[in-house]
Amino acid sequence: MTQAKPQPSGQLDEAEAARELASLAAEIAKYDRAYHELDAPLISDAEYDALRRRNDVIEKRFPHLVRPDSPSRRVGMAPSAGFAKIVHRVPMLSLGNVFAPEDFADFCDRARRFLGRGAPFAMVGEPKIDGLSLSLTYEDGALSRAGTRGDGTEGEDVTANVRTIAAIPTKLKGKAPALIEIRGEVFMTKADFLALNATQEKASGKVFANPRNAAAGSLRQLDPAITASRPLSFFAYAMGEASEAVAATHWEYLQRLRHWGFVVNPLSRHLGAETDAPGFQDEMAMRRADLAYDIDGVVYKIDDLALQTRLGFVGREPRWAIAWKFPAEQATTKLLDIQIQVGRTGALTPVAVLESVNVGGVLVSRATLHNEDEIKRLDVRVGDTVRIQRAGDVIPQVLGIVAEARPAGAHPFRFPRHCPVCGSHAVRAEGEVVWRCSGGLTCPAQVEERLIHFASRGAFDIEGMGEKSVHEFHALGWIRSPADIFRLPAREDEIAQLEGWGEQSAANLVRAINERRRIGLARFIYALGIRRIGAANARLLARHYGDIDTFLAAMQQAVAPESEARVAVTSIIGIGPAIAEELAEFFGEERNVRAVRALAAELAVEPEEVSGGGVLAGKTVVFTGTLPTLSRPEAKAMAERHGAKVTDSVSKRTDYVVIGADAGSKARKAAELGVTVLDEEGFRALLRDTA
Repeated sequence: MTQAKPQPSGQLDEAEAARELASLAAEIAKYDRAYHELDAPLISDAEYDALRRRNDVIEKRFPHLVRPDSPSRRVGMAPSAGFAKIVHRVPMLSLGNVFAPEDFADFCDRARRFLGRGAPFAMVGEPKIDGLSLSLTYEDGALSRAGTRGDGTEGEDVTANVRTIAAIPTKLKGKAPALIEIRGEVFMTKADFLALNATQEKASGKVFANPRNAAAGSLRQLDPAITASRPLSFFAYAMGEASEAVAATHWEYLQRLRHWGFVVNPLSRHLGAETDAPGFQDEMAMRRADLAYDIDGVVYKIDDLALQTRLGFVGREPRWAIAWKFPAEQATTKLLDIQIQVGRTGALTPVAVLESVNVGGVLVSRATLHNEDEIKRLDVRVGDTVRIQRAGDVIPQVLGIVAEARPAGAHPFRFPRHCPVCGSHAVRAEGEVVWRCSGGLTCPAQVEERLIHFASRGAFDIEGMGEKSVHEFHALGWIRSPADIFRLPAREDEIAQLEGWGEQSAANLVRAINERRRIGLARFIYALGIRRIGAANARLLARHYGDIDTFLAAMQQAVAPESEARVAVTSIIGIGPAIAEELAEFFGEERNVRAVRALAAELAVEPEEVSGGGVLAGKTVVFTGTLPTLSRPEAKAMAERHGAKVTDSVSKRTDYVVIGADAGSKARKAAELGVTVLDEEGFRALLRDTA
């Protein structure tokens, strides 16, 4: 069938132009899908370019007719000055890892114990794509926003760039919830990666180390037109918030994704029982090298969505999914030097400086040696040929030496007894393997590392305040404590005059700093860089104490070892005596307290938001004995989801004690203190009250 030749654009009237623009939008979208998603081009590049040019000419003549789904809107928008932040309605969790069949079996057993059940799980296995996680929000079927994972709670708004990726539909096909978050992975195939690097090298542009970096760098471009020019693909595989239920199982959900117009990895498989997983793992390992894209393992998810909801998550990891990684990749190279890095807690960490070597598609030039004992165990010396290993995103590590390749005169490494930065004595506490600088906050390295941590993505996430900026501002004497960062806006003109800066970059930094003057309590605590207080523990503390004033008052009271405040810290589920000791040590230093209060004065620290509400919001609950239908872990998780603080000890601050069979001393203490006692039925009634 021969198509009618289109009229010259100058002869079109408005109605004809509108009809042709609608036709071009649909036609070009079809060709985009065939090329990017199906790897089956329907027309030549020249024919495709002609259609795009025709669309542009008509839009230029009738700018008021430009459609929301126009091909031009999928390609070009003015570059932005930076990425806005986007808060995920449902956190984007990270996955726990296993590397062996017995570890996978342990994961399944833990899930069964949590639920108090013995039946095996039906599961879904999905090849783990080595790309960049992305969350897409659709409202009334139309793409409204897109965000990177970031720290799991907050990512970068890359909506304009995502609209240029042909593999991601801007409109869902068929019936969909009024609101739904769809998660997946942006990636680049091996062939596209090699072609992109060849083009970049020819143009003297940036050459990427691996397909994942290429995909991430292509998506995070300030100019969407650059993203549009890069060959990005997308697999959908998960769901965030949804205004209505869309499936009873994860496998059903994957079919819905296909129906809506997404590409789902065709290698994903429904497994009738968890015992089928090892066989699928072996199959994927055998096929890995021949795939068009990189995978570093398989993600296994419990299929039943109701069970997923009951299992919830611990820390940042879901209890219902796990990544079974392939064995670590190894290589040999020459050890050029051993350098000592000083961390924010004063830890002296030996780092191997290596002759660059490719390990699993990544160029490696540095690897961890962990500590003095590890160096002695390996007997590793400068000049040795060493075996190194890299597993997923784990920092490369030295496994051992090639003894027969040791050069003559290689001497054992002597671990320093003084800090290489400030010269203070290094100390190694009894029972520990780490040497630490005793200089504390008088050590420039510790100060700078704490500031780098403070501004990092998981903490305050101040764009433009990276290692280089921290080192520069610290050397100038402009920042000595976190509070000083929020005084930098007063130096905007001075910053603009520094080498490598300018008015725009200085203004961007000031804007980024001012955007972080409002921060959640959990991020605030994590950003302080207290030893053993990672993001998960910071959230536990923030949930328990609620607001900044209560937290700081409690921490200063908890400095005393036998105080009620110290006991209260150790009673928080997940916070043990060792962590309580670190908190007491930090807040026992008056200079630290002054620094924290000075920082708080510059900010609006928002109270930790607790899910749920109702009668359990802000309440403290203790469980004791065996409940009739709920396992202890599931009961605790249910209480926490409804806003409760769950502790292990009964005190006058306890609001409810939930008792089961064989309840012991906690039940008696509750009676003595007059604390409300509930059985499982009464506990469930409380939860219904909060619904």
